[in-house]
Amino acid sequence: MQKDQLFTRRRMLLAGVAALGSAGTAGAVLASDGEETVRAAAAPAPAAAPGPQARPALGPSAFRLQPLTGYGPPRTPPRKLKVRDEPILRISGSGRRMVLTFDDGPHPDYTPHILDTLARHRVRAMFFVCGECVVDNRELLARMAEEGHVVGNHTWTHPLLTTLGREEIRSEMERTSDIIEDTYGDRPQWFRAPYGAWNRATFQLGAEMGMEPMAWTVDTTDWMEPGTDTIVDQVESGAAPGVVVLSHDAGGDRSQTVRAIREWLPHLLDSGYHLTVPRRRV
Repeated sequence: MQKDQLFTRRRMLLAGVAALGSAGTAGAVLASDGEETVRAAAAPAPAAAPGPQARPALGPSAFRLQPLTGYGPPRTPPRKLKVRDEPILRISGSGRRMVLTFDDGPHPDYTPHILDTLARHRVRAMFFVCGECVVDNRELLARMAEEGHVVGNHTWTHPLLTTLGREEIRSEMERTSDIIEDTYGDRPQWFRAPYGAWNRATFQLGAEMGMEPMAWTVDTTDWMEPGTDTIVDQVESGAAPGVVVLSHDAGGDRSQTVRAIREWLPHLLDSGYHLTVPRRRV
């Protein structure tokens, strides 16, 4: 699919979702040719008002709902990948490059503000979403697609996969990939196991579904709600070429995360870091 056709499709998705709303750990290294710098100067930065009022608050999210049924042409089977023994936890290549990732969302109270901050600084990131959170927040995935972010699979209900049988794991992953494709426009090409708990079945099933396993290098510890200053310090002290930063946009009160990214993101950029996303496979 050509680039202009892809963006046209994404804009159609965004419009369609808006209309719908109004009606009702350690391991492998990702090589440098698997990434792309994204702080490009080709497009002007989207206008955004400062502060948490940059976008109107959305309605509360419902959890653990059944996925919506998608209608359309049959899906193209994903390209099967080599089964890894370890998740990817960093990238390699020249320059001061890092990847920003956010887990557990989307959430209407926090994800829009994180997206606003990323847009203000013209940075793209990865969002590992839970299928049950997508159901009532599809417009946020459509916005991620429109703004060039990479959406990954983080299961449907965020279970501890090492306690589930193979078919239960498959269901968690497949249902989430289905709703991502229905909403975002493409099937996810990346998977992250909840709690960073991997086993052979998760690697095998992910590879069957065309998804690479991604972990992280720097944990912001925002899931513990340690305070904004602590989160900022975790990112700034852990910043280094090739690291993958773990943050969360749901799963609890993420107001500290929202405030922290407004501090550490411009600091990283001013320090010469380039925030990258993995290159999508053709």
